[in-house]
Amino acid sequence: MAENATGPIYVLNGPNLNLLGLREPEIYGHDTLDDIAGMLEDRARELGLEIDLRQSNHEGHLVDWLHEAQARRAKAVLLNAGAFTHSSIAIHDAIKAVTTPVIEVHLSNPHRREEFRHISYVGRAAKGTIAGFGAQSYMLALEAAARF
Repeated sequence: MAENATGPIYVLNGPNLNLLGLREPEIYGHDTLDDIAGMLEDRARELGLEIDLRQSNHEGHLVDWLHEAQARRAKAVLLNAGAFTHSSIAIHDAIKAVTTPVIEVHLSNPHRREEFRHISYVGRAAKGTIAGFGAQSYMLALEAAARF
């Protein structure tokens, strides 16, 4: 857990998550990233927390934002790294390098999908994982982060 964590909860989203609601809704649901942001902002306000939601299709941005979360003394990071979950040693190493707790988030359950999705470099470094509950996965992760 981050010492003296006084900053926001970062909600970081990786590649193609800007297409939520359009991309394979049978897997990812009909909620857009803006819909999820609105739900998170409402609940964060109720909990007296601030969130900072971002999305990028670029791996380096996610690494930089993990470093920034540490520098800003973020309370936690909710990270849906998308496909980088299964391929990015750089994101794994960034999570290991910071003391800010990171919760891995997935809309679908990767273990019920293609074999290559069963490996999670993010999950190997994260404090925990919440997956398979659609947009509700983010809400459950926020509830967990609120308790840090």
